[in-house]
Amino acid sequence: MSENKPDKTTIILVCCTCPRDKAADLARFLIESKLAACVNIVPEVRSIYRWDNKICDEAESLLLIKTGRANYAELELRLRERHSYEVPEIVAIPIEQGLPDYLQWVASCLGTDSCAG
Repeated sequence: MSENKPDKTTIILVCCTCPRDKAADLARFLIESKLAACVNIVPEVRSIYRWDNKICDEAESLLLIKTGRANYAELELRLRERHSYEVPEIVAIPIEQGLPDYLQWVASCLGTDSCAG
């Protein structure tokens, strides 16, 4: 791989829960739009939360979205437009360390015609 490695703060992990039947469509949209390099779908997580002053207990899927910090605003906007929840969980976590070749691959997939690798 190139000596021009991305700065470790440029790659982020975005977590988003969604209905199980919508997870694959959201993931494919993010990849096709080049807003993410990779989206892992954890098929079932159990979320217990308070909404409208009631305790809710739901089965959802968790999307683990690898993207660049520069893509976050657009990614958030597009997720909100396509998400069925009034207030979806969309949180970004900075990547502190990672395999340099993997981080470079993520960076190469964002906004380009093809991924290196």
